[in-house]
Amino acid sequence: MNKIKQPDPSHFWAVVPAAGIGQRMKGKRPKQYLEIRGKLLIEHTIERLLAFPLLEKIVVVLGQEDMCGPELAIMQHEKIVLAPGGRERAYSVLNGLHLLSTDYHVQKQDWVMVHDAARPCIRQCDLYQLTKLLSGHAVGGLLGVPVTDTIKRTSKQAIITDTLDRSVLWHAQTPQMFRFGLLIGALEKAMDEQVTITDEASAVEYAGFRPLMVEGHNDNMKVTQGADLALASLYIDQQAKQLGER
Repeated sequence: MNKIKQPDPSHFWAVVPAAGIGQRMKGKRPKQYLEIRGKLLIEHTIERLLAFPLLEKIVVVLGQEDMCGPELAIMQHEKIVLAPGGRERAYSVLNGLHLLSTDYHVQKQDWVMVHDAARPCIRQCDLYQLTKLLSGHAVGGLLGVPVTDTIKRTSKQAIITDTLDRSVLWHAQTPQMFRFGLLIGALEKAMDEQVTITDEASAVEYAGFRPLMVEGHNDNMKVTQGADLALASLYIDQQAKQLGER
């Protein structure tokens, strides 16, 4: 394999918010601790990030009453550090960012990736593509895939009001990667002003910046429903076969 050259003089860090309880799964365990192909969901996800050599540290944000996560063998890796979760995702991400700032003196122009713990199928090629295309970018961006279905807008009474132009619509994914100082400022602004945000990009947009969309792959799915486990397992198997691991 050819040696990968770092595409940006800044350093790269990651935050994995994993403090959620997975309400949509309706299970006894948070979804990140469900098993796929002999490993926990979160183990698959963290392994993918650990395999990406540009990352210096990966902050895994766990629920404050989580007794399982800290005991996992993978959490003992030298690149992994743990942070306590907040009451919402944005607060959990902020906790991870504050830890990086305090303990590792991360610079404002450094890059930080935020990746969902429930996306275990992220490809290395997509991580490289994200860092390559954002190299030199002042703001940052995120992985996503173009919308292929016809999208309808409806009223609250489920009456169709119009059809959206799908040629300009994307499904947002993670990682979402931004300049460290910009992201922490955007999240703090949104929290201070009590604005509801659904991902890091929406906080950055609210702060007046315009992130770049980077095309990824459909198999970078988020496990949110019980049926998603089987599909994620299938994708992991297919990816392993493509890499010649099995």
